Amino acid sequence: MRKITSSGKRADYTTAGVPVFKHLREEIDGIMARDPAARSRAEVALCYPGFHAIVLHRVARYCWDRRWHLMARAVSQIARALTGIEIHPGATIGRRFFIDHGMGVVIGETAEIGDDVMLYHGVTLGGTSLNQGKRHPTLESGVIVGAGAKVLGAITIGRGARVGANAVVVADVAPGIAVVGIPAKAVVTRDRVETQKFMPYGTPCGDIPDPVARALNGLLDQVSTLRRRVEELESERGDAHNSSVYETSGVPNGKARPDNGVREPVSVDGGPAASC
Repeated sequence: MRKITSSGKRADYTTAGVPVFKHLREEIDGIMARDPAARSRAEVALCYPGFHAIVLHRVARYCWDRRWHLMARAVSQIARALTGIEIHPGATIGRRFFIDHGMGVVIGETAEIGDDVMLYHGVTLGGTSLNQGKRHPTLESGVIVGAGAKVLGAITIGRGARVGANAVVVADVAPGIAVVGIPAKAVVTRDRVETQKFMPYGTPCGDIPDPVARALNGLLDQVSTLRRRVEELESERGDAHNSSVYETSGVPNGKARPDNGVREPVSVDGGPAASC
């Protein structure tokens, strides 16, 4: 359970008087529950860089909250060199946090991460402002962020949301939504069952709707509808033209009167001859 520090800022459990290493077993169990490749707790403790990074972050955060900033940054730098994962010591991270594979992950100073969050390699939780206030994302509990995704700015990724691989997220994501693409767009809504399940790499598997393809298909449908309408109007215009020709010439459809070889008699003055 998170508490509020004396400065009024939200803090993770390492700042609430809880020993830094108390929840290590819980961290390991959380990793084993979400990685089928993990065969034992010993394997996780010794061989998982994501686990090493979060343990060292707990130490760095402990130093950071006591204003030992240089020491905190030194611990963070050691973690980066050992694991390839860069977590600023000021970042707030909840329990059972798991970084799978890990290489290239960057988490900024004012980032806030809830419980049971999972990140894959290459993820960036970056800032888009030069101010000293909140400038990094907030990930609520249960979020999964796929490999290579970039979540930028002081935005909120709602509880249980999924961010697909290589997505770029620059706006808030509602709880239970799966987003993909650049910029990220929703492809699975909160009422779909898929978002309640574990989603590897934060990407919905199977038939993934493409927002761009969907937009293009919509445009093509509109073009087809307009083409049919134009053809109908041209047909109506042609019928109206033929009707006007018939009315003026007395010949249906504007066709020439057939020549049957019979000529009407003509009088001397050019008028029709009188019949006998």
